[in-house]
Order: sequence, then structure tokens, then C-alpha cells
Amino acid sequence: MRHIYGIGEALLDVIFKNNQPVGATAGGSTLNAIVSLGRMGYNPSFISEIGNDRIGDLIDNFLLENGVSDTFLFRREGNRSPLALAFLNQKNDAEYEIFKDYSSQSLSGEMPNFKEDDIVLFGSFFSLNPALRPQLKKYLREAKDKGAIIVYDPNYRNHHSHKTDKLITVIEENFSMADIVRGSDEDFKNIYGTEDLKEISDRIRKLCNNLVITANSHGVHLFGNEVDKWYEVLKIDPVSTIGAGDNFNAGLVHGLLKQNISINNIHSITEDQWDEIIPCGIAFASEVCCSLDNYVPNNYIQTLDNQVSEIKNLQYAT
Repeated sequence: MRHIYGIGEALLDVIFKNNQPVGATAGGSTLNAIVSLGRMGYNPSFISEIGNDRIGDLIDNFLLENGVSDTFLFRREGNRSPLALAFLNQKNDAEYEIFKDYSSQSLSGEMPNFKEDDIVLFGSFFSLNPALRPQLKKYLREAKDKGAIIVYDPNYRNHHSHKTDKLITVIEENFSMADIVRGSDEDFKNIYGTEDLKEISDRIRKLCNNLVITANSHGVHLFGNEVDKWYEVLKIDPVSTIGAGDNFNAGLVHGLLKQNISINNIHSITEDQWDEIIPCGIAFASEVCCSLDNYVPNNYIQTLDNQVSEIKNLQYAT
């Protein structure tokens, strides 16, 4: 049976609306995706490091309650678990203040037994942190050597853009290790300083030939192997966009599994297969935008197919 692994940061998100806290939940880009996949019944594993404190207990218990294995979740004595304050603006997009000691982490857990056709999802600034990177690269190289599919989301926000000159080599190394790169148009603008999607795709596809660029309500741009295509998204009134991109990633992984995409055909996905995969990503992202949760609801499997069909019908109408 194929297994899903997520490698990323784990923190507690405290959400503010009109400068007042309205909720707190486990968060982190990859964690959000992995929890949604846990709620879909995939029993994924999450690889990360948190403190051995009360916030760490909340995060760990939440993962277990949502079908996510904590076998590779390292609890470091003496460290505090990270905390993120997410302030929702008038468009319900989030601006973050993160409290985390990046330099004290080392990602010291055991090596998973990766197998061919497993799926590994990683990304965010977590993947660029020099304190974590040596061990992260060991995980990725081991997964790649064993024939796992690797999905990378740079999740590169504008507050990191002043560091791009120093980080571009590391970011592009991540591109080269991935079988699919999925990011937002904002991410790639912050990385390459341009909104020209062709220029962006030309640069990235020299390193990874499957690129998915999401652009909020403006749709999804696919640059695959001999497939360049735009997909329309559902028109919704978002409550929060915090987990939108993360859950697009979860839907992407779900679509890859539904289409039986393996390491042998990951670089030759057909247009018909993409037409099934991309709507799954759109559906997951749309669902999450309609609540304050960072993940799809527990019963989402019951309504997903209808939502995917609605999204596919949008493409036929355009």
C-alpha cells in the first residue's frame, strides 16, 4: 500500500479577526495538507520537530485524532513549540507573525522506510532553514532513491523576498528534487521578481517538468509534460484563505492516487489525467476557504466527488 509523508513545520495557529482571537488550531503548511489527507482516510505520516510542552501535546494529539501518524514527530526536550498569530484582513487573507527559534531545531527523528510510489510532500521556509536542511536532504534523497514521488510547495511569502539572492540556489535545488512543483503566483513573483508565467515556467521546467501555479480566484495554470492549460475555479465567498494552497496540495496528492500516477508515469501525465487531478486540488482549496479550519471537514469524502464534477463542468463551459 502506498504511503504519504509530509515534511514540514508544526505550530499552533492563533487566528485573529478584527484584532480579536477567534480560534486556535494546529497549523503549518505541510501539516494542514497532511491533516486533510488523514481525514480522507489515507493514514499519512508527518515528519517534524516540536517541543515537549503543552502546545506540543495539543499538536501531537490533534494529529493522532485526525488519522495522522506521529511516529516521525520528534519531541525535543527544553524547546518551546512554535506559535503563529494569523491576522485576517478584510479579504480574509492572513498576515502572520511567527514566534519560533529556527536555529535550535535539527530534525532529529528516525529515517522512514520509504518505498517506491510513496508520496512525499514538503516545502515552506522550513525546507530552506540551514539548521534543518542537512537532515531534510537526507530524507529527500532517501525517498528519491527508493522511487517515491516528491511534491514541493515553496510557499515563499513576501516577508522572505529580501533574502532571495541568498536562498535562490537552495530553492532551485528543491525544484530539481521534486517531481511536481505547486506554488502560488505570489510565491513565484517573490522568488523571480516577475509575474510573467511563461518566464517563470521556462525557468522552473528546466529543473522540474511538472509545474502547477495557483492564482486565487484567477484560476490554476498547469505547465506539464507537453500540456499547458488554464483551469477555472469555483466562485466562492471565502471565510479564510489560510489553508487554501496547502489543501490544493492535499487535493493534488488525492488526485495522483485516484489516477494511479506512479513514479514510472509521473513525467508523462496525460491531459485527460490532469483534467481529473487539478479539479481535486481546486475542490480541496475551495472547501477550506469556506471555514476557519485549515483542513477539509471529517465527512468531506462524502461530498468531494460532486464538487469535483461541478469544477470539471466549469472547464467544459469555457
